[in-house]
Amino acid sequence: MRLRDILAGSEGIQRLQENIDLDMEFGSVKSDSRRIEAGDIFIAIKGDKTDGHNYIAQALQRGAGAIIIEDEAFCEADTPWILVKGSRELHGIMQQNLAGRPSLEMNVIGVTGTNGKTTVTHMLAAIMEEAGKMTGLLGTIHNRIGDRILPADLTTPGSEELADMLRLMADLGTDYAIMEASSHALDQSRTAGIEFDLAIFTNLSQDHMDYHETPSAYLAAKTKLFSGIKPLGEKRRKKAVILNMDDESSATIADFCRVPVITYGLSELCHVQAKDIEFSTEGIRYLLVYGGYTHEIRMNLYGRFNVYNSLAAIAAALVEGVDTQVIRKAFEKMAPVPGRFQQVADTGNKLPFHVYIDYSHTPDGLDKCITTARELCRGRIICVFGAGGNRDRTKRPLMGEIAARLSDLCVITSDNPRDEDPLAIIADVLQGAERPGAKAETLTEPDRKKAITLAITMAQPGDIVLICGKGHEDYQIIGDTKHTFDDYVEAQKAMESL
Repeated sequence: MRLRDILAGSEGIQRLQENIDLDMEFGSVKSDSRRIEAGDIFIAIKGDKTDGHNYIAQALQRGAGAIIIEDEAFCEADTPWILVKGSRELHGIMQQNLAGRPSLEMNVIGVTGTNGKTTVTHMLAAIMEEAGKMTGLLGTIHNRIGDRILPADLTTPGSEELADMLRLMADLGTDYAIMEASSHALDQSRTAGIEFDLAIFTNLSQDHMDYHETPSAYLAAKTKLFSGIKPLGEKRRKKAVILNMDDESSATIADFCRVPVITYGLSELCHVQAKDIEFSTEGIRYLLVYGGYTHEIRMNLYGRFNVYNSLAAIAAALVEGVDTQVIRKAFEKMAPVPGRFQQVADTGNKLPFHVYIDYSHTPDGLDKCITTARELCRGRIICVFGAGGNRDRTKRPLMGEIAARLSDLCVITSDNPRDEDPLAIIADVLQGAERPGAKAETLTEPDRKKAITLAITMAQPGDIVLICGKGHEDYQIIGDTKHTFDDYVEAQKAMESL
């Protein structure tokens, strides 16, 4: 592809080295100098740990035909450079251009927020598939095209992988690409160059302060998804954003939107509303109200948070013209999303208590998970949880306080300790768990397998055991190594041993 076509759509190009030929052909752009091959474009990106500008010489030695830089100090006369305002954003645009702009060949829906992204994307995919649409899914648990499952290392893939994935979806005839958009990905412009048709906001609470540092910076990263949606766009079709009216951050996001805003929530002021909500051991029932019409929704899922998740998915489906009867059928068939308040199957012992695993790894997520369990529980809530190492330390005591206040027994253990001492992480959690007002008995067991077994062994008739933090993950990161570990598997083993 010609260099001018690879750069098309970028507004951040400042200057070109005088010998740069915009009609020169290139096949790929790479940000890792070690992967450069003759004729590639090398894009120098300033990262948190390394600066790609320091590897320009290596990229040239390996045969790079052009260098994208954002630091003017590296504009040397004998280097084929292009000076840009932001390398990260241009990287995303260039990858999408090289892939042939696949987002223009299908409808793309982005979902962002602290909690609920995975569930909303799965719900919306189920609705669209019930409507007969070919659906692609990009997210935390896995990437999927129709029935084809592909592994997922990041909630939102890197720019190159994302472009390749969307290209594959388009080539296979996908009607809807539904993707989670993490705050990291948005802040790092991994989604640049993608034309979104709809964007959904779930909620905002504390998370990733190790990266964003302030709540306002965290919200600003999320807002980029919505402010970037242009009316009509190249597809010449109407666009919209879908906001949770019951979350105060939605008002800020709405101020940056240039397309119609559709709201959902429990207020009568919402465009899409749930009322007369009923929770039971069989799931959730509520009345869906929109446009003067009322429809009953039933689902085999639990928790008030899933009312909001379902409303977000329903609002998007309604904007896309899906019939309400199709939506109802999709929810009646829908199975729980893996690792999201997922009950661990009792394989034959007929134990008089229930065990659930959940991905809740934020204060708000843990609060909602335990509150949901309380609505179903006849006995005690036993909560097994920890906190990730090398991540936001400020949320650890908050999670400890919430678990100790809402549970009856807490078993504090390891999550993914990474390079931190598990006992030091537990000590941070205990600062909150031991605050005045805590009602739960608190135990500590840094070995997660032993902690799960301990909690299940202590369970009595009517109790609910919650194993929180890792959900669908089938690994535990200790140091730099991923060890095979699955909360569901370990819980089931412990149940079978009773």
